[in-house]
Amino acid sequence: MRTPMPHVRSWPLGGVDEDGALTWATDDQSVREVMLNILLTRPGERLQRPDFGAGLLNFVHQPNNETTRNLIAGVVRKSLTLWEPRVLVDAVDVSPGPDDVSEVHINIRYRLRHNPAPAELGLTLNLGV
Repeated sequence: MRTPMPHVRSWPLGGVDEDGALTWATDDQSVREVMLNILLTRPGERLQRPDFGAGLLNFVHQPNNETTRNLIAGVVRKSLTLWEPRVLVDAVDVSPGPDDVSEVHINIRYRLRHNPAPAELGLTLNLGV
């Protein structure tokens, strides 16, 4: 049985709309934006929450090998579990990019606590930049 999602808003990552008002993300889009915020924030970057974030950008200039990809997967899972209570992480797959040896593809399979339907979030991280 699907429980209705409580109405939530997150800090706007999308900028402003045509009227100059902040574009607030709501519902599922809010969850996805918060997940990206967690993944791309380095621990220590937020003054009032020094432990917040996964710090994926800390992996830039690391070798694209199995060890690095396993570390990325562990950091993603741990950070999302800790900082996004609306999400249940089912799996995190990190694979090398097919065309660029410096890229890794991160695919997160998750479910929202209020809705058991599976969802995915994917992103590409260039380790060579």
